[in-house]
Amino acid sequence: MGLKNMSISIGGTLANTGGTAKVFADDGVTIPNGVHLTVPATADFRIRESATFRYRPASLQSDGTYTRQNNSASIVVPKLLASGIVVNNVIRVTFDVHPESTATEALDLRKLAAQSLFDSDTDNFWTAGSLT
Repeated sequence: MGLKNMSISIGGTLANTGGTAKVFADDGVTIPNGVHLTVPATADFRIRESATFRYRPASLQSDGTYTRQNNSASIVVPKLLASGIVVNNVIRVTFDVHPESTATEALDLRKLAAQSLFDSDTDNFWTAGSLT
C-alpha cells in the first residue's frame, strides 16, 4: 500500500524496542519557552547531534476564544561530507491542539503522527517523495 491507501492504527500501543541509547543533555543554550540539548558523547562539536523542544501554552484572547497550544521539537544530525563540508539533516515535529481537546484525543493525535513516520504505507513518501 501507499499514501493513497494508507492504513494506520487507532488506539494501539506504540513502543520503541532494541537499539542503543543516544543520551542528550542540556547544554545551557537559552531557548525562549524551551530547552536545547546536545549529545555530549560526540566529541567533534561540528557533528554533535542536537535537539530543541519548545512549548507555547494556549492563551485566552480578548474575544473569549483560546489559541491552540503549540509544542514543537526538532532534532539535528550533522553529517560530515567527503568534501569536508558539514550539512545538517533535520526532523521537525509540530503539535497544535485546542485546549478543549481531551488528553486521549491529544495522545491519539501524537500516535497518528508517530506512525506516519515509520508505517510501511509512508515509506515511499519519506524515501522518494512518492504521493501514490
